[in-house]
Amino acid sequence: MTNSPLHGIIKKKRKGNRTMSKAIYFDMDGTIANLYGVDGWLDMLIAKDETPYAIAKPMVRLSSLARILNRLQKKGFTIGIVSWLAKNSTNEYDERVANAKREWLAKHLKSVQFDEIHIVPYGTPKETIVNIPNGILFDDEKRNRDNWVGTAYDETNIIETLKTVA
Repeated sequence: MTNSPLHGIIKKKRKGNRTMSKAIYFDMDGTIANLYGVDGWLDMLIAKDETPYAIAKPMVRLSSLARILNRLQKKGFTIGIVSWLAKNSTNEYDERVANAKREWLAKHLKSVQFDEIHIVPYGTPKETIVNIPNGILFDDEKRNRDNWVGTAYDETNIIETLKTVA
């Protein structure tokens, strides 16, 4: 169906006959926060400057996202974040990046009370970190979507996809 609101979404095929749990997880960088749109982001990360994480613009209409997430939580869904830290990092930089990400969430999605927030070392398999790995994942990284136990979507059409769940 080319006119479907889900047209163009890459949906991971589930292996076997698994049932989806009522959980929705979001990656941050490149999924809800436009880290890669920040001028000089890579040079800043190499220089161990966490600024791009703090100033990244939203990639979705966050007021709409917050309303939908709050509605889904009232229906019993777990809402979580599972996001990687910078590649080739240090413990001190990891702490600053994790703080910048938490502050970004508090600033941009202040009405959402996340059930889980996991900010983990780069490359950590996300399906091993979350409490409900057979839920839904939104992530721009293909490898994460391919390895996800539940249903995984890329960063396009997040709001439209969630409306089908809500």
